[in-house]
Formats: sequence, structure tokens, C-alpha cells
Amino acid sequence: MEKTLDIKLNILARDRFNKCFILADAKDADMAFGIASPGKSPEMHNQEGKYRTIHEYREQIKAIVQQGLVDIMLMSASTNEVLTIKEKAFKKSAVTPAARANDATDIHVIRHGTYIQQPSQPHQTATIDHIQCGKVECAPGERGLGANLGLYSCTFNNIPDLDFKTLEAYKAFRLEAEKKGFRHFLEVFDPNVNPKIPPEKIGEFVNDHICRALAGVPKASRPAFLKIVYHGPKHMEELCRYDESIIVGILGGGSGTTYDAFKLLADAKKYGARVALYGRKINNAEHQLSFVQCLRLIADDQLAADEGVKFYHGMLQKLNIKPYRPLAEDMKATSQAVSYGGGTTTAAVDGTKDAAKTASAPAAGVKSEISNPKSAPAWPMTYDGKPDFKRMTPAQKVAYHQAKRDKVFGKVQ
Repeated sequence: MEKTLDIKLNILARDRFNKCFILADAKDADMAFGIASPGKSPEMHNQEGKYRTIHEYREQIKAIVQQGLVDIMLMSASTNEVLTIKEKAFKKSAVTPAARANDATDIHVIRHGTYIQQPSQPHQTATIDHIQCGKVECAPGERGLGANLGLYSCTFNNIPDLDFKTLEAYKAFRLEAEKKGFRHFLEVFDPNVNPKIPPEKIGEFVNDHICRALAGVPKASRPAFLKIVYHGPKHMEELCRYDESIIVGILGGGSGTTYDAFKLLADAKKYGARVALYGRKINNAEHQLSFVQCLRLIADDQLAADEGVKFYHGMLQKLNIKPYRPLAEDMKATSQAVSYGGGTTTAAVDGTKDAAKTASAPAAGVKSEISNPKSAPAWPMTYDGKPDFKRMTPAQKVAYHQAKRDKVFGKVQ
């Protein structure tokens, strides 16, 4: 099946400022957190909080892949082996499987450990062959069995010896990837220790490292896109303007409020980003499928961030799921952790003023569309019987995605 990622990358290659948007679910936390990776179990326990199992984590991944609203599912190499190679969960899906290709020491978030307080050093558990075919060396024709897209991560700390090691490790990976036809995208974290740079200059430091590192890399070895911390409009526009061939994406960071997640995506897209990779923000949501649906609608400019929060709370109410926060509290922006180690860059502000700018009419329209008992589709169709997104109103697009979700998981009464 044709992958939506490939379609969108081709569009952006022709028109860097096209409004299409790539959305990824980063379910690779087992490369960082250990036992806590899958997140808290939804059941109630009298004793200390329990976590989901890796099996439950993978079942959630399959549900989101089946939903089909994300373009990329990022996993660990072991999960990729189970779901992509053995279970073939992506064979009939438009979602592209991907795997974390390296795990530098700044993401080794071990209980009682101190690794994340030390300057990042390169490390790579997975191999390209293991990601592509599940064994140490792929035979001819086997490289398409697993994922053929990987995330490679770099962290620069303004420490020459270690930063050079990071660059050399990335070079070795790039060369091997090119030989084996393995695509990658590049994640560049903010420094994980004090780089002796003013906080407001970190965006410039990261931007310069990206541009300098890629200046010596021809197209055949370049990353498909970037994954970086969103440092605000100035730094996003600066990077996008410098080289229009670079597709810039943002990382989600810590959970925060629902408004945090939705506003971050909307703002980043407004100033040039065309990719968002959310991990903890999705994994820690009250209902992941509904949360992803809202992200898709915001990414496709069908809902504003504040509208998305209201719509999400309405979905939780239909599902009889108690939200973590009341709506008014969930409409506020808060300080967000943007690294595995818990660093923050976003100041707390009140998002309710922004919320007041738009009415809830679209949500009301959604309700009437979804509850329409007529057998005919509640949205325009093309001549060949496919949904015509170009002619759909925002309410019709919401209704379409709601109906698609209900078809897969059953209609909520």
C-alpha cells in the first residue's frame, strides 16, 4: 500500500511551503525508560502505581496504526521486529514503520542512574540490518521485511571532543545507511548539560550545528527531515528560510496540558515546520486514539488548538472517560519538558485568551454530522466514490474522521 509519508515528502520536495503535514507517533520509549516506557496502567491499584507491559504497549501501537491517522510509527528495533517483520502490521497500512537507529547516552533514563546528567556520548544498540530484516546480515531481497526508515539522534553540548565524536558516529551511520538504501531522519536535541551559552541563544547554537553538519552531505546521504525542539518563530523561520530543501520537524517533549500539545503543533506549522513527532504527549493521553484524531485535525488546519481541546474533552465525555484536568485547566499553556532528561524552555502563559477568539460552532457542526442517520455520506465525494477533502467543510472533515474511527473501533453510545 502506498504510504502517506512518501506522498507528502514528494509534495514537499516540489513545494516546500505546501500545507501538508507529517504526523508521527514516537513509540520508541523502551530505548530510554525501561520499565516505565509503556506508561502508567489505566487500572486502579491500591499499591504503588503500575506500568503497562510491553505487550500492552505494542497493542496500543497496532491500534493507532489501524486507525491510520499518523504517517509514521516510530518504534524500537525489537518492537519493529515483532510488529513489522513477524506480524506484518504495516503491510496493508498507509502508515510507515520506523525504528530508532541509535540511542546516545542522554536518553538512558534509568531509575537511580545519573547518565542523563552527564554529557551525551554516541551509542548505537540497533543495527541497520536488524531494523531492515531482523538479523545480523540481510540476504538479497530481505531489506524490505522490516522498517526502512530510522531516527538518528545527535546532541551537541559545546564540548569539542564529545561533539566531534557525535559527528563522526553520525558520519559512519550515514555512509552505512546510504550503502544499504536505508532512509533516516535526524533528531538534534538541545544540550543535555550546561553548554555555557545563554538560554535564549540555544536555538542559534542548534540551528548552526544542523546547517554546518549537513553542508558537507550530498543529497544521497541527507536526512529526509529533521526533528528538533521548537524554539519559537524566530529560530524556526531562520532555519526554514536558510535552506528550503530542509524539511523541519518538531519533537513533542513532556506531556503538559492538552492545549500545550495542540498549540505547539499549530504554532510550529505556522512558522515553517512540516513534521511533528509526539511521544509522551500521545502515550500519556487519556485516550490515545481520540488524541491522535485531534492532532490530525489540527495538523490539517481543520481545528484551531483551543477548538481541539474542547473537541477532545467532548470525545472523552462520549467515551465516559474522566479527563486528567477540568477543561478550563486543560486550556492553559504550561512549562513543558522538551528532553528525556526533563529540561524546559517554555514559559507558563494563559491560553484562555486565545481560546476566546473562536466560537465552538465547529464542534456543534460535528455533532450534527456524526449523528446524521442518513445512509448517504455526510461529506462530498469524488467521481470515483472517494471522500473529496478539497470540498469538505471543517465540520465534514471532523465527521469523516469520526466515522472512520467508529468503523474500526465501534460507535460510542
